[in-house]
Formats: sequence, C-alpha cells, structure tokens
Amino acid sequence: MSNLVGKPSPSRLQGLVQGALGKPCDSLLVGPGPGLDAAIIETQDGRVMAIAEDPIFPAPGLPLDLMGWFTVHIGASDIAVTGVNPQFMTYTLLLPLGSPEEDARTIITAISRAAEELGISIVGGHTGWYGAVTVPTVGGVTVWGTADKDAWISPGGAKDGDTILMTKGPCIEAAALLSIVHRQRLEKNMSGEMLDTLRDRANQISVVQEALHAFKAGGVHAMHDATEGGVQGGLWEMSEASGVPVMVDFDQVEIPEDIATLARELGFNPWQAISEGTLLAAVDPRHVQDVQNVWDELGIEHFVLGRFDAKLKENTVLKDKIVQPLLEPNADPFWDLFFEGLK
Repeated sequence: MSNLVGKPSPSRLQGLVQGALGKPCDSLLVGPGPGLDAAIIETQDGRVMAIAEDPIFPAPGLPLDLMGWFTVHIGASDIAVTGVNPQFMTYTLLLPLGSPEEDARTIITAISRAAEELGISIVGGHTGWYGAVTVPTVGGVTVWGTADKDAWISPGGAKDGDTILMTKGPCIEAAALLSIVHRQRLEKNMSGEMLDTLRDRANQISVVQEALHAFKAGGVHAMHDATEGGVQGGLWEMSEASGVPVMVDFDQVEIPEDIATLARELGFNPWQAISEGTLLAAVDPRHVQDVQNVWDELGIEHFVLGRFDAKLKENTVLKDKIVQPLLEPNADPFWDLFFEGLK
C-alpha cells in the first residue's frame, strides 16, 4: 500500500504543518490537531464561531444530485460535532472541460436544496471548467456557525469514565463508494441487491442530525465523525486530542452482511476504512440512556463501544477475542482501492 495516498497520518501531518500556521491568534480556542474536525474561534461579542473545510471526491457513477447532497452534509457534519448549528457555507465547484452546464446546474441545485433543509445559507464560492479536472469535484466546502461561548464541545473534550457510543456502524462511506467503482468486479460474487444496498449507504453519509440532537440531550463531552482512518482511527484521534486512553470492544458489534462481504471481497479492514456518517461520542455514563433515546426516536442504530479510562497505559481494542494496542492510523485502505477501481 502506498504511504502517500489520502490524508497523511496524524504524526506526518503535524510535521508538515508545524510552524506553518501563519500569524498566532489569541482568539483561537481550538486550532489544528489530530481529530479536531473544526476550529473554534472566540468572537468579539464573546460568542464563538466553529468553522471547518473539506474536499469532496465523487465516485463515477454516483448520481450528481447525491454528490451535491453529501457535499453539504460532509461539511456540516464537522460543525455539528461541536454542538454548533451550521449556518453558512461556501464551496468551489470544479468541472472538467466538456462537462455540460446541465451537470453543473444539477449539482448546484442539489447543494442548495440540502443546505436549505439544514438551515444553511450559501454566501459565496467559485464555479469553473478546467483541463486539470477529470470528474466534477468540490475542491473545498467551508461551513461555519456561531454559538454562545459555553455552548460547544470539541473532539478533544472526552473525560475519564466516559462511555463511547457509535452510530450506524463502521465503513459507511467506503462501503458506498467502493461498491460503485468496483461494481463490475464485485458482481461476480455479490448479488445486485446487496450491491444496491451498499450503494444506498451514500444516503447515510451525514452525522448532522444525530450529533446536534445528542448534544441537546446533554452529557456529551466530545463527538467525532469517523472519516479517514475509519472508526479505529477516529477513536485514536479522540484519545490523542483528549489525553485519555480508550478501551474498545469491536467484537460486540456485528458488521452488516453487505459491508462484511465487501470487505472480504476487496481485502480490507472495515474498522480502518473511511466512515463519514458514523458518529463517535464520549458521553457521561449518567446520560448515555438520554442520548440513546434520542437516537432511537430518530431511527438511528447505535452501539456501546467501550470507555475512556485514565488508568490504562495505552489505547486497547478487543477484536477477534484478542486484546491488542489501538495504534495511530496510517494510510486509509480506502484510497488505494478507490483509485484502483477508477482505472
């Protein structure tokens, strides 16, 4: 597997950006760091602003309107995990030469519709056709919102004794996109119905509603969207940002048959693959039931994964009945498989 594909490991990324963050800012409450989905900035009126940016890489064969939908939800999810309502966004839409204007309009309309549904105003951006672009791509989506100074959390806020909750399960985004780009290969051993189920998981690529409702339920100290590095990487990042070790039990979660089959066919670990749409939450044990009740009302499946425990000497994970260290994430297996499928 290539060492330079997708987002670098946290250690490598820190080495790349160290000392290259421009002018120091006293109003920056949460800046760049492992697992920190959004920056938190104190504003002059004593409130805070949460702001985040993401690129959006489409899969050929994915409907353009669905690409527009998750452009908004991927950006908004990074704000929602802070407990702040996403309010504003900008985005850059890049299209290949020869791409019809109708395609651009489809994406733009879908982005607008999704933003309106979440109460987000689109306040700027850029759209253009370029020779270096091979498929419609959102080069960057920036989302932000404001809140009272004490009405936010960070992925680095987990406390000793917190219960770790997870929504939906692992490998949501990877499953959806890999099933599309590898469909011809997978059809040899997987049914069309199962492949359609995997593709439809693209509609789960959002944690906006479950994150905001969990925060309102109370007792949530930290939340994180399990993006690159998957659930395993997301847990390591939360531990690193919080300074509290984790103990997790993957054996108690049954991976859905469609995702387990896909992982076997393509040869990757679903716990380590990008899983935008999976929310990880550190919750005061006294409020776990409150959060679970809210997710039940929303119809969102959820699991207890483990706990944050300051007495542990290192992060540990129970998998296949073997206790092993939960290590810093390296290259996400998704990217090599994704680009292989594009060939």
